[in-house]
Amino acid sequence: MKITQRFLIVLLVAIGAIVPHVRADERRAPVPKVDPDKLKGIFFADVKDAFRGDAPTIASVRATATAAAVAPSAGTPGAEAGPAGNELWASLISPQSLEDEVKRLKLEFDGVVTTPGAFNSGGYLDARLHLTVLASLFAVINQHSGDVRWKNQAAAARDLISRTAFNCKAGSTQVYNEAKLRKGDLQDLVAGSGLASKDSEDETDWTMIADRSPLMEYAESLIDALEDGARDEATIKKETDLVKRNSELLALLGEILTQEGMDDADDDDYAKLSRDMAEDGKEVTAALQRGDFDAVRLGVSKIRQKCDACHEQYR
Repeated sequence: MKITQRFLIVLLVAIGAIVPHVRADERRAPVPKVDPDKLKGIFFADVKDAFRGDAPTIASVRATATAAAVAPSAGTPGAEAGPAGNELWASLISPQSLEDEVKRLKLEFDGVVTTPGAFNSGGYLDARLHLTVLASLFAVINQHSGDVRWKNQAAAARDLISRTAFNCKAGSTQVYNEAKLRKGDLQDLVAGSGLASKDSEDETDWTMIADRSPLMEYAESLIDALEDGARDEATIKKETDLVKRNSELLALLGEILTQEGMDDADDDDYAKLSRDMAEDGKEVTAALQRGDFDAVRLGVSKIRQKCDACHEQYR
């Protein structure tokens, strides 16, 4: 009898523990049904889309952490732009445009450095253009006040790339081999593993970085692309990101061309043409942001006029 009573007591306690859970389950709302199309634009379809640029690897995270630990802080040698960075560059170009253009030029440079024969027969000229622009962009990244990728290695990249750009004024096996090394450096940098050498000059010497001739050739290509992307409202809407990047890059070039030591930077007429181009580039970006497509096309036309006027007098 005692055994039976104990059994009943245990059984009732077990039922008492189970019943509340059953009732709780019965009171739960059914799982909502959501149309997947309604979630587009809210959640990423793939986790890889959540990363800007290449997804980080364990090696890149470790390299970034190590570089951050040894990077110079504001107020120390190498922290050229100061604690807030250079607001001038930030007013001209966004971090995203800088990053996208570095990646684009890196791919174009890859296509130039293929074989010694092709390089020596004219490819070195294209390499010079790409490397001159890349060196200039890394100089800006080093001073930019925004959160731009590769910033902690931008000074080293600037100096490495500018030296090779200077040597690419002629084609030879030696220059090809040097360009091939820069191709590897850029691959490591973009992939996230970083540069093997972190050595760099404390100051930015634009006379050793930016050669006006390839920069003007680059400006011509940007204006051509900008005119193609801004020929009508439908095209502007379709190519908004491209129009924005090219207008920002032209504004940036206008400022670079007037930096101390650059050819004719002390010529008032030349400086005005260059800075006017920078202002017109900023106006195109602003018009794009407010959706004023007529102003975008007008701004592009002004940039073309400034470029043509400059080419009539300077090269």
